[in-house]
Amino acid sequence: MFSDNMKSRLTALALAGAALALPVAAMAGVVVKSTGPSSTKYPVGTKVDDNASITLKAGDVITVLTADGTRVIKGAGTFRVGDRPQVAADRFASLTRKRAATRVRTGAVRGETDENPTNPSLWYVDVTRSGTICLYDLATVRLWRPGTPGTSTYRMFNRENGAAVDVTFDDTVMIAALDPARLPIVEGAPYTITGPDNATSAQIDFVLLPEDYEAPDALAEALIAKGCTVQLEALASSLEASAEASGG
Repeated sequence: MFSDNMKSRLTALALAGAALALPVAAMAGVVVKSTGPSSTKYPVGTKVDDNASITLKAGDVITVLTADGTRVIKGAGTFRVGDRPQVAADRFASLTRKRAATRVRTGAVRGETDENPTNPSLWYVDVTRSGTICLYDLATVRLWRPGTPGTSTYRMFNRENGAAVDVTFDDTVMIAALDPARLPIVEGAPYTITGPDNATSAQIDFVLLPEDYEAPDALAEALIAKGCTVQLEALASSLEASAEASGG
């Protein structure tokens, strides 16, 4: 006859054994870019386990972001998602560093010579792109123009109340600060940015991110959930280029 103490010990051992027998959950990734014939099968936002295999056709390119890195998968063929992810920690940190948006002085980026410059931070607002922009702080908005064509002034205004502010980029400068006292940024309000001589126009609204997302896949999921596709595309393209440069 077993004592109560022995029964308790046996129960604990049984539970421990059952726990050890459970399969370990696979790490999951999220599709952040999908082009080609299979793009409808693996649309942006699709979650895939590391142990899963996906079959692609010729012309397919799927970019998967995981906590461990970036995987760019090109068809045709069948591929295991978790094989050889390329860790792009430095590039991800550079793109998502919050102090880049909160502490950079106006005019900090100079001497851009690239014919097709890319936005160096997810938290800079591209004055030429329409869409929803996710930010951690709506009081420290920085505007970015793709290029340095001399001194130019852009106007940003709230389409609901008409409040407006002019932001001037000096010659060779790509980043300019938005004065929150002159134009407060309100979550969900519609804004328009017009370029010099009204040559360009971007329709923008802002969403405040509720927490700090340090892992690439977690940030990607948050951007997808909030509809911040402009930033998601920038994140995917930059990490994809980094992964391919590393042999991914």
